[in-house]
Amino acid sequence: MKKDEQIKVGISIGDLNGIGSEIILKTFEDSRMLEFCTPIIFASIKTMSFFKKHFDSAINFHGINDLTQVIEGKVNVLNVWKENISIAFGEEDLKAGEYAIKSLEKATEALKNDEIDVLVTAPINKLTIQSDQFKFPGHTNYLAKELGGNSLMFMVTEKLKVGLLTDHVPVKDVPSHITAKLIEEKVQTVYDSLIKDFRINGPKIAVMGINPHAGDNGVIGDEDEKILKPTLLKLRDKGKLVYGPYSADSFFGSKNYQNFDGIIASYHDQGLIPFKTITFGEGVNYTAGLNKVRTSPDHGTAFEIAGKGTADETSFKEAVFTAIQIFNNRKEYKKLSKNPLRKAPKKI
Repeated sequence: MKKDEQIKVGISIGDLNGIGSEIILKTFEDSRMLEFCTPIIFASIKTMSFFKKHFDSAINFHGINDLTQVIEGKVNVLNVWKENISIAFGEEDLKAGEYAIKSLEKATEALKNDEIDVLVTAPINKLTIQSDQFKFPGHTNYLAKELGGNSLMFMVTEKLKVGLLTDHVPVKDVPSHITAKLIEEKVQTVYDSLIKDFRINGPKIAVMGINPHAGDNGVIGDEDEKILKPTLLKLRDKGKLVYGPYSADSFFGSKNYQNFDGIIASYHDQGLIPFKTITFGEGVNYTAGLNKVRTSPDHGTAFEIAGKGTADETSFKEAVFTAIQIFNNRKEYKKLSKNPLRKAPKKI
């Protein structure tokens, strides 16, 4: 990759008491990563130096106070704060959540201003981030507000891509959230993402039922019959290759998912349990539907192993690569859109 093609990857530090710092260090200790991107960690040199010492890391940081000071070939650390911070690995601490949000807000601002190209977020703790100023259940909802668009939690690997109709919604409230309008929006978001972000032409999409056995023709709840089925039929009539609703209990075990380019689950655990069972440690959480690219690993803060040096960085590293791939795919899609006579990209 030529120097003028280097992608600036902004990284929010996540919960300081979790494994975020460790997986970031392990990812960029591999100097080959700097051939693909220019990383910018939104934290502070003091904080990152503490983590470097604690984990006995050989990584070298380039501290900066302004994003104009970024240097390619270096692991840049933007000083979002300068004070010393007490780190207590594995503990839920509102102060740690406060700094996680400072990092996220600064990185998001840079993303909005095109000072970074993509954002990769380390895991946060959903309890400690809450405050009078920040009342979001997670990254996805916050970024949707800041960046606009119809955001969708899209868990992805090369061979499996699972989106959600509803994400951080209590199970008891799921049916009331699922409307024809929501289904149409989420299907459109997945459809567009598969084409523009993953270069898949004519994508086939499967949708999971809301109730057990997709309602058994109304015997186990009527939401599938009254809302989901007619909406999917309407979308098929418009030319989209969208099928379902499928009974979620057998869809993944039977490997039926391999027949589709994307799957949409009705609620969080319906999609994420099979996704993580099949791909754990390799998957990436991608926020589709936004005008900017944001990814994260497919796991949380892992307080139980924080600070012990045993965290696996594979998913975080995949999140970096996926962000770069999507950024490049979007650029290529824009070029093709401006020149439709060029050969369409091959399905991957």
